[in-house]
Amino acid sequence: MDKILILDFGSQTTQLIARRIREQRVYCEIHPFDTDEARIRAFGAKGIILSGGPTGVYQLDAPDCADLVFELGVPVLGICYGQQLMVKRLGGQVQASEQREYGRAKLEMLHPDGLFSGLEQDAGEVWMSHGDRVERLPEGFEVLAKSSSSPFAAVADPKRKLYGVQFHPEVVHTIRGVEMLANFAFELCGCQPGWTMASFVDRAVEAIRAKVGREQVLCALSGGVDSSVVAALLHRAIGEQLHCIFVDNGLLRHGERAGVEEVFGRHFGMDLVVVDAAERFVSALEEVADPERKRKIIGETFIRVFEEEARRRQGVRFLAQGTLYPDVIESVNVRGPSAVIKSHHNVGGLPAQMDLELIEPLRELFKDEVRTLGEALGLPAGLVGRQPFPGPGLGIRVIGAVSASRLEVLRRADHILQEELRTSGCLEQTWQAFVVLLPVRSVGVMGDERTYDETAVVRAVTSLDGMTADWARLPSEVLARVSNRIINEVRGINRVLYDISRKPPATIEWE
Repeated sequence: MDKILILDFGSQTTQLIARRIREQRVYCEIHPFDTDEARIRAFGAKGIILSGGPTGVYQLDAPDCADLVFELGVPVLGICYGQQLMVKRLGGQVQASEQREYGRAKLEMLHPDGLFSGLEQDAGEVWMSHGDRVERLPEGFEVLAKSSSSPFAAVADPKRKLYGVQFHPEVVHTIRGVEMLANFAFELCGCQPGWTMASFVDRAVEAIRAKVGREQVLCALSGGVDSSVVAALLHRAIGEQLHCIFVDNGLLRHGERAGVEEVFGRHFGMDLVVVDAAERFVSALEEVADPERKRKIIGETFIRVFEEEARRRQGVRFLAQGTLYPDVIESVNVRGPSAVIKSHHNVGGLPAQMDLELIEPLRELFKDEVRTLGEALGLPAGLVGRQPFPGPGLGIRVIGAVSASRLEVLRRADHILQEELRTSGCLEQTWQAFVVLLPVRSVGVMGDERTYDETAVVRAVTSLDGMTADWARLPSEVLARVSNRIINEVRGINRVLYDISRKPPATIEWE
């Protein structure tokens, strides 16, 4: 199978490069920028992509890559920092730009072939994000395209199969970026489209069996898409060696526990154990307001519960969970110097010492890929199409101090939102929709009496992969019904707001 190697120099959008390549059914992997020559050679890539990054190439200790990258003879595409590194390494000049270029820019094509094959003279808008730029090209390079602020927006040395772009073709803001990456994979690297989710299943099953052997595995099952797909994948790989544990942590949505018991216990017939730990979790979170502390408390409490369940069973060595790449890239510097956004309960929120070894077969996938994987595994459409629900649950949607009473207020308000969106047909039009409870009180009037209650925020977004998101344009009449019902039916809320922030700069969740 043809493969492309992506070297990560710390960009927050590195995994989007992989996603775009996979969309072309070409297999790719992300590895650290400093991967040694032996590993690069052993990988056997038909092409290499150098990602963007937050550092300047002229800075002290700037990330670099092995000499072999430019000597293998396979096509190399440098994106943003990757382009600047390529130019600097090969004898060109890069320096800080007098005018930082951030956002949309118009690309002027000079050579509409190779990387730009099929785009004719119009590549449309591209997305720039850089404070440095190329000032002089190395010998043998030519200019493929320019913008108003970047005279070397795209460059190439066709004889050495080296290509560089100052913009980011992987983001949706670059109108024809997918076509450019497809040209790199097919026209320049000569890859064949042979990678599918079905082939991923085969490889994942083989890897799970090799790692687990005859040991027993606990699966952290929440009932959401990610953990459900993990459970189905593990069940296919190891069958009765799998034991699913559903923890009722008191931070669940309305009816969540009953739904999980029905689907996985009765319908799928998996070994399912329900652990009632609501009081334990809520007590641990009592009066905790800091979001990072919440996530770490929830993550550690989950692990301790699973460790206790493991000790009740003989031969349990592994814990499986549905970690996805957006969780990883926002939580830890996993494959490069990318910035940490927040700790996810199942990544940065995990305790340093654990008795169980983790299995995370979805760690390199985006949500849409996981849904496709679920379909390949035969999961029902209703389950595969469920909206994301965070592992820390309502604990991070109660802003400020957590208490059992505030959790119940939020649970009832969120249930009303879900009912109204489902009835109106709007739920399917959103990536994620939920209610956040703010510790902000305001004066209201209900039944001719003064109230002084908390504020609910409705958050509904559209997205493809969760890495970027826009606020959903819900009909005003639907929002009006949601607001009226929450205020009338949920004691403790007297004001409802609608969040119209995008990601970035905001995140989808509030904490």
